Amino acid sequence: MNSPSNVWIVDDDRSIRWVLERSMEQEGMDVSVFEQAEQVLHALGKDSPDALITDIRMPGIDGLELLSRIQDSYPDLPVIVMTAHSDLESAVASYQGGAFEYLPKPFDVDEAVALVKRAISHAQEQASAQIEAQPLPSTEIIGEAPAMQEVFRAIGRLSHSNITVLINGESGTGKELVAHALHQHSPRVQSPFIPLNMAAIPKDLIESELFGHEKGAFTGANTQRRGRFEQADGGTLFLDEIGDMPADTQTRLLRVLADGEFYRVGGHTPVKVDVRIIAATHQDLENLVQEGRFREDLFHRLNVIRVHLPRLSERREDIPRLADFFLGKAAKELGVEPKVLLQDTVDYMQQLSWPGNVRQLENTCRWITVMASGREVHMDDLPPELMEQKQAGQDTGSRWQGALNNWADQALAQGQKGILDIAVPEFEKVMIEVALKHTAGRRRDAAELLGWGRNTLTRKIKELNLDSNGEEDEAVE
Repeated sequence: MNSPSNVWIVDDDRSIRWVLERSMEQEGMDVSVFEQAEQVLHALGKDSPDALITDIRMPGIDGLELLSRIQDSYPDLPVIVMTAHSDLESAVASYQGGAFEYLPKPFDVDEAVALVKRAISHAQEQASAQIEAQPLPSTEIIGEAPAMQEVFRAIGRLSHSNITVLINGESGTGKELVAHALHQHSPRVQSPFIPLNMAAIPKDLIESELFGHEKGAFTGANTQRRGRFEQADGGTLFLDEIGDMPADTQTRLLRVLADGEFYRVGGHTPVKVDVRIIAATHQDLENLVQEGRFREDLFHRLNVIRVHLPRLSERREDIPRLADFFLGKAAKELGVEPKVLLQDTVDYMQQLSWPGNVRQLENTCRWITVMASGREVHMDDLPPELMEQKQAGQDTGSRWQGALNNWADQALAQGQKGILDIAVPEFEKVMIEVALKHTAGRRRDAAELLGWGRNTLTRKIKELNLDSNGEEDEAVE
């Protein structure tokens, strides 16, 4: 009979230790808990667990320092890093430091247990070859929303890779920022990051921009010119709006990706390059392939790893931090004192649709910095187009209420009875599904949005036969 798995937990929060310890023991694991990293390092001199869970921010030695020391002496020990301070730096630092997984708080206890089991299984199957953490440059990517945590996870997992990445997201979601972060946290960080927007270059100049040209290749080509591929040699070439690339250029790009060499426009000598490609688009490339507007073989070359960036309306909880950042940035650029959003203004901004995504929010903050009269920003200080959305929202509210009125009127006219038994479950079903969508399936947060307790939401999900995917049976902060 196999001996039970041995798990160590280190966190200065007593309640976290207690909940995790209880949950692991219920799964038949032997658990030891520690309040400080120093205690763990002392214990490791006598014994070693099958897996270790550590918080990042703790008094004395923090979780990342503990992770680093464990990697030096116990490289095969899987470490799961958890923190309530979810940001890109922590995610990437955790992965680069050799963490098995990064777990942002609040988390689902069942998910944490499953993660520990997976870590132990992985360690038993193979000894992980871990790499020491490198100093990380700063980043301007802000995101605590679950959808952004997935982006951070992807950047962390890709941090030691040269693999091709396709970034998908609407205009203004920050695709170039993510591409730059992928480069910054890659082995090519000391080499150039060269961006090129396909939609911004006239079609007859794209090949010259990409591959360069020889002197006399065409009218006006008075000297030899190195293209973006040569400029990016050893580094990263970011091709934004790849869906706008002409068919002929797609063919040439495919050859470069296959052979690692190309000819300058008008040239006869092959040029060899070592370039990592990161592509981005707001378009549906699969549809473009179906329509014959994008080469299928090139699509599969580019679509090795895909990173999806959410719309700003899908990460509304990030709007306050983003706005503060952009207001500070605009104030610095203009040499003025930063504006401060009043809570009512923040609440209103979080309700807007933001079709222009993060870029629209940044431009709004720049407008506020210039146009708002006082330091504190009231709702009346917002740009007129944002205030128009308020009226549009009120009109929408009137429409759904009117539609409900019409339905009830017709149902009663047809002799139906007990119409609340029909309407209320449908209403609750819609509200639950929308709330879960906005919280990426996390019941605790969805219950808060709905104004219910979590137990009420769980009961309603069962009553309405909604697909809960086993989400969040017990949550911790």
